[in-house]
Amino acid sequence: MKFRWDKKYLYWGVTGFAVICASLLFYFGLFHMDVLWGKVHNLFTVLMPVVWGVIIAYLLTPIVNILEKKVFFSLLEHFHVELTKKKRVLIRYLGIFISLILACLAIYSLFAMIVPSIVESIISIVNDSPRYIQNIMNWLSSILRDNEELQTTVFNFIDNYSFKVENWMNQQLLPQLRQILQQMTTGIFGAVLFVKNILIGAIISIYLMASKETYLSEGKMFIYAIFDTERANSIIKACRYTNRVFMGFISGKIIDSAIIGVLCYIITSILGTPYAVLVSVIVGVTNVIPFFGPYLGAIPSAFIILLVNPMQCLYFLIAILLLQQFDGNILGPKILGESTGLSSFMVIVAILLFGGFMGIPGMIIGVPVWAVICTGIRQLREHFLKEKHLPVEDELYMDIESIDPESHTIIKLKKEDLKEQQKESKEHTKEKNIEKGNEQ
Repeated sequence: MKFRWDKKYLYWGVTGFAVICASLLFYFGLFHMDVLWGKVHNLFTVLMPVVWGVIIAYLLTPIVNILEKKVFFSLLEHFHVELTKKKRVLIRYLGIFISLILACLAIYSLFAMIVPSIVESIISIVNDSPRYIQNIMNWLSSILRDNEELQTTVFNFIDNYSFKVENWMNQQLLPQLRQILQQMTTGIFGAVLFVKNILIGAIISIYLMASKETYLSEGKMFIYAIFDTERANSIIKACRYTNRVFMGFISGKIIDSAIIGVLCYIITSILGTPYAVLVSVIVGVTNVIPFFGPYLGAIPSAFIILLVNPMQCLYFLIAILLLQQFDGNILGPKILGESTGLSSFMVIVAILLFGGFMGIPGMIIGVPVWAVICTGIRQLREHFLKEKHLPVEDELYMDIESIDPESHTIIKLKKEDLKEQQKESKEHTKEKNIEKGNEQ
């Protein structure tokens, strides 16, 4: 007997089997989550070179495109050279090679210039911490000279905790720092595995960038093969939007943070604040995190400067406040533009949500991910509204009283109704305040 997929009983059997399998997977995932996450972690560890390859290819693809279209193709067109298929392949690999070389040179230059200064600054802070604490005590003594009771309390607090902090820095922080540096130079501490993943990832990225059009075409064919045409079009449109948001946000944030780090170094050098390189790196790196980044970078930097000179710490905080205002109101909007389209409230929600689950990486990628999710929710909302023949413009729903179920016409609140609502709201708030006052 020949079974056919359109037969009723066979369809019911396959559906029942799928439901049972889904139920078993749900039960296993619910009560054996540690085992499931362990398997996912193992799979992720095995595929780490592929992940690095995708990341490297994604970040370097814009550079390859610029080299191809703006440099090599323009040169060939200028000299009237015919662009054959072999020449296209040669130009593609030449662009990939130059992109990788530029990325390696940038990373090496960054580490060669910054890492030694940072290590030297940290060691100096640890070694000179007793002198810094004494400077702070002298400064507090001059301020609290007229209040002996408060002066005694503050000094007792500093005496109790400065000794613990000094011991922690000398016995734990400094040895760990030296150990980490030694392990990094000798190849221990997982550096071999990391380098292996990076090297394999770089090789994988070459293949991905060399045939990126082919892989994208196959991906689109796969989407159109599974989904209907309208839904496939929506998926591809969503993928393009996701790519635009991620690329615009990540590249813009890197450029913005690099500029802020350089400006911070210039300002701290002019002010003469200590550890200018270390402070500028902290401010520049933390600036990648939206909204909370400037505060996360300014607090430890200000504390480091406070140990040396409290007045310079005050100057530094004023300079950082002005610098962050410049970044938030002028530089950031110019570079990032409307790359995410999120309000300030949604940015805070994204940082708190993804930062709570994924830590610092979640704070960095949370904003573009949340922007994509919010855009998908808005499109879904508009889809359901259009199915009900209702308007999709946000402005039309302001001060709305109701919608006519037959004509779908929006009925606005009258001015008298608005005034009455505002009056009732004020009276309700006043009653609550009176009740709170009586309770107190």
